Amino acid sequence: MITKITGVLNRVLDEEVRLQVGALEYQVLVPEFIRRRVQSSLGQELTLHTSHYFDGNPMQGRVVPRLIGFTSEAELDFFELFCTVDKVGTRKALKALVRPIKEIADAIQRQDSKWLTTLPGVGAATAEQIIATLRRKVTKYALMTPATEDRRDAGSIGKSDRRDAGAAAAVIVDGNIMEDAYQALLSVGHSPQEARQRLDKALASGQSFQSVEEVLLEIYKGE
Repeated sequence: MITKITGVLNRVLDEEVRLQVGALEYQVLVPEFIRRRVQSSLGQELTLHTSHYFDGNPMQGRVVPRLIGFTSEAELDFFELFCTVDKVGTRKALKALVRPIKEIADAIQRQDSKWLTTLPGVGAATAEQIIATLRRKVTKYALMTPATEDRRDAGSIGKSDRRDAGAAAAVIVDGNIMEDAYQALLSVGHSPQEARQRLDKALASGQSFQSVEEVLLEIYKGE
């Protein structure tokens, strides 16, 4: 299974990009928000984190393996989580993700079904199902910073940026602690928006948190 691919961006089409890797050109399906992000990088080296799925009907004798690509592992993780929602398959998820992951996760967390219905192919019933399934699982994605995504726009970053990106990714991956801290803030009377703002501020400190208590100590430090 191909989990990451790096090549020269040859073409950007409606639902896919083409990467030149040596003598081979690879087709990689991408959601709209990724297509917009990389379209100015034609001719440049691009790295995409990828997942496979099989497109077609085995009963009709034609199944085609497809690659799906994202500019960060966190985005790929969110996509795979999004696909776990009942009646949201791979193709539907690809079409729905027209906005950055942080915005979609934030809407899920604040239970904004009306906002979610603005995504292609997401009706009212599907929006409610997305919220019911994912509401308690998306805090780490709602806390993603724009810098975390933007560093990967060109798919090629310097050594110092790699260190910064690695540090940011470490915080993002530790989502269980952030989810528990978010719920703790809600339980003491903070609104969802205020809880997210306080968590954003704690993450901006650059510390690596090992427990909910450490997060809360940082949040309330000096108050």
